[in-house]
Amino acid sequence: MTVLLALDTATEACSAALAVGGEVLGRFEICPQQHTQKILPMVDSLLAEAGLTLKAVDALVFGRGPGSFTGVRIGIGIAQGLAFSADKPLVGVSNLAAMAQQALTQEGAKRVLAAIDARMGEVYVGAFEEAGGLMQLVGEEAVLPPEAVTSPWPGLAVGTGFEAYPELAHRLALQMGKVTLPDARFMLPLAARAYTEGSYTDALHVEPVYLRDKVTWKKLPGRE
Repeated sequence: MTVLLALDTATEACSAALAVGGEVLGRFEICPQQHTQKILPMVDSLLAEAGLTLKAVDALVFGRGPGSFTGVRIGIGIAQGLAFSADKPLVGVSNLAAMAQQALTQEGAKRVLAAIDARMGEVYVGAFEEAGGLMQLVGEEAVLPPEAVTSPWPGLAVGTGFEAYPELAHRLALQMGKVTLPDARFMLPLAARAYTEGSYTDALHVEPVYLRDKVTWKKLPGRE
């Protein structure tokens, strides 16, 4: 029985999730300025609810980005700390892929264009298509101005990028979905496949995905 613990702080949302066999426990809260205060209590609460310690976890999963610069760093730093303390491997999952996986699970979407508002007149965007019950990236993730975004097919639009630029979904003939922010629960299926295939790393070699070098977190609400 594989036990995976996931956490994500890359956007305005803060979430954690625990997969124990076929059971998934989760915590989710939108709290733009409180990630550092919220995430570890979420983790402790999940482990307590499952009656487990960190040593019982097989791997730690984290939202690797794209997202706010500071949010991605917070999540990676906390995941690294937990991994070091328990000597566990780490699995990074795309925040865009997590939203696409949620759209597949909750809305049955087989094709998803996920976009996170990157501020500064841009969005982080990625196209995903279902294969074997998991959402797979089509092409590459990118950071683009809305007018440069294209879609390989009609599908479901998810993420804050479409809230910030509502004309984008209309232009691309996409149906609006209900998912707006990543949730760690939906990182778990993607991470489980990666872990089974040996696609994990140690805490020293974790790689964030920013997609651009500018410090975008300064533009998030409450973080000016």
